[in-house]
Amino acid sequence: VQLQASGGGLVQPGGSLRLSCAASGINFINAMGWHRQAPGKQRELVARITAGGSSDYADSVKGRFSISRDNAWNTVYLQMDSLKPDDTAVYYCAADTPPTWGTWNYWGQGTLVTVSS
Repeated sequence: VQLQASGGGLVQPGGSLRLSCAASGINFINAMGWHRQAPGKQRELVARITAGGSSDYADSVKGRFSISRDNAWNTVYLQMDSLKPDDTAVYYCAADTPPTWGTWNYWGQGTLVTVSS
């Protein structure tokens, strides 16, 4: 199983980035999620998309971030618009897979997003 996150970088406040998570070796998925961890803070769930296609977001990113996936679950995206300095963090993708539910079983390596002028 491998999750490969990419797309991070340096962006000015108000700018946009799109993160990608390439998944391989996973046959069944309950949900995929993007998490982030800022320096000195706990890791938090930013966005999640389920096998049924529903999505939910942390309050801090609602209306600015959008999670999506391709039909085969090969790639999950996080479109981030109107970025703020508080969005600076390492972003991780993760997979919630059977037989458990609600547990992030697999993690990618993280990609750094820096929002700064």
